[in-house]
Amino acid sequence: MFLESQINHPMQNGSIEVICGSMFSGKTEELLRRLKRAEFAKLTIAVFKPKVDKRYDRQKVVSHDDNNIEAVSIGSAKDILKLTNQIQVVAIDEAQFFDSELIAVCTTLANSGRRVIIAGLDMDFLGKPFGIMPDLLAIAEHITKVHAICIDCSAVANHSFRKNNDKHLIQIGEKEEYKSLCRDCFSRKMS
Repeated sequence: MFLESQINHPMQNGSIEVICGSMFSGKTEELLRRLKRAEFAKLTIAVFKPKVDKRYDRQKVVSHDDNNIEAVSIGSAKDILKLTNQIQVVAIDEAQFFDSELIAVCTTLANSGRRVIIAGLDMDFLGKPFGIMPDLLAIAEHITKVHAICIDCSAVANHSFRKNNDKHLIQIGEKEEYKSLCRDCFSRKMS
């Protein structure tokens, strides 16, 4: 669910921030860090995650480091608009799992003076742009790309390599199914 502060701040200029990168790069950790700062500033926040993401907890956004915050699990991006009246900061985790409605929702929120913080994978397991993430990156005022460490060679990693042979685009998983790889190691494994 959303967390609401006791103090009512006037709306400021809206904006869209995107935090992107590979799996295990700290996207959710950075999202949580920004939300904690917003709470410290006594801003009202609402956090959303896609229903398809059932890892860890259905009612929380949880990082790989086990930090977490209460969240609303939603099936459709348009539900966000119904749940953000009087909210100043709207956060969306795992944005790559939403459809193109999320682009209009984020634009509407930012145009109405809200700060929108989005975290998601920028590339899928094949190294291709993932879902709506390129569109969200295009409309964002602020972009932060975070990186993991390559499991094979310890270089900077920006690819999520799927360890199994499942070819479906969406396969929710963890370290058992995925590992982070640098460009060179990813290219070698994919060829």
